Amino acid sequence: MNGPRKPASGRIRIIGGSLRNSRLEVPDLPGLRPTAERVRETVFNWLAPHIQGMRCLDLCAGTGALGLEALSRGAASVQFVEREARAAQALRANIVRLKADGAQVAVADAVGFLQHTAQVHDLVFLDPPFALDLWPALAEQLESGGWLAAQGWIYVESPRDRVPVLPPNWQLHREGQAGEVRFALYRRALPLS
Repeated sequence: MNGPRKPASGRIRIIGGSLRNSRLEVPDLPGLRPTAERVRETVFNWLAPHIQGMRCLDLCAGTGALGLEALSRGAASVQFVEREARAAQALRANIVRLKADGAQVAVADAVGFLQHTAQVHDLVFLDPPFALDLWPALAEQLESGGWLAAQGWIYVESPRDRVPVLPPNWQLHREGQAGEVRFALYRRALPLS
């Protein structure tokens, strides 16, 4: 949650898969920054050969647009983590309304959530509030805490002029820019012993 971008209507839509064109209600909360439709379309085109059956983690979920898009396109499950209670409540309501099976919502701070016992995920959406500079800390927790599959995927969204410091074994697969946002998809390689 952060930044100036917000849909005027208070709703965004799922752009592909079984929930295509379903609307997500977006609560009026300061700093809520849903990932733009054209960015989601690009990222999920990159992930299309891999998304089926993936176990996903949507950290700093906000509206949950990334995770719900993943479920719509065939992901097996998504664990949403959102610290703002009203955003989490709206996300839960959208999940129930859309009958999105495989979704769980935790109302928690991402750093604190990653201190719990890890569950392995094939894909992690890492889009923290830009002002908090959480990329290095969250990335380190994901890498060292057992949260990522051996060749897991990591989506990272950050300000356009900033490439976050990430673990050296996260290899850049693809990247793009939209407005003031840089978005990138990384593939995890096993660290050298």
